[in-house]
Amino acid sequence: MTNVYCRAYRVDTEDAELPPGAFPSFDAFFTRKLKAGARALSTDALVSPADGDLSSQGVVDPGARIFVKGQPYDVGELVGDPRDAARYAGGEFAVIYLAPRDYHRVHVPADGEITLVRGLPGDLYPVNAIGERHIPQLFVRNQRAAVVIDTPGLGRVTVVMVGAVIVGRITVSVLGGPDVPKGSFPIEPAAPVKRGDELGIFHLGSTVVLLLEPGLAVARKTGPIRMGESLLRAG
Repeated sequence: MTNVYCRAYRVDTEDAELPPGAFPSFDAFFTRKLKAGARALSTDALVSPADGDLSSQGVVDPGARIFVKGQPYDVGELVGDPRDAARYAGGEFAVIYLAPRDYHRVHVPADGEITLVRGLPGDLYPVNAIGERHIPQLFVRNQRAAVVIDTPGLGRVTVVMVGAVIVGRITVSVLGGPDVPKGSFPIEPAAPVKRGDELGIFHLGSTVVLLLEPGLAVARKTGPIRMGESLLRAG
């Protein structure tokens, strides 16, 4: 099955830790690890948390909303806490879409400490261009996990892992277990993390929404991106 999938979606397996035929299950193949050194890690303070397509980026408006493909999204709904959302007003956001061919582990975008994880139940609509165009409020309707990282220099950074069609499980490494249950989970003591550390896993393709407090500008232009590449340079 993995060989058929690789041909259908043009999956590049050259940088995978194991060859396609060595995986015990399709999930093991889909959540495959990369070879050591397969991704270069920028020295900049903020890097892409995932391989994929940087499909949208911009400013969080004064009402703590972001606009993706013309649709407004309330950050409070997206992260599961309206009070926490207010700190992102005037900050920046970036949306990275992971296609079926992509590497599906998500990594830490900035040095800091994971202090909280929220599991937010929802649907599993497709998050591709068709879904974004035809399903209102797609990102806040789908199942998602919001991982809060408090940093010494960038303030609070939240990585929202948005589920999609067939994506029944989202793993967040600091919690352990195969899936994030519903609810808020303070991480005590806080878990120190570095850029490029593994943050979580999608068990099929999906989307990452990155939220930043005011003071930092996402300069990277939309288009293909790899984990570890700077979000602070045009690229």
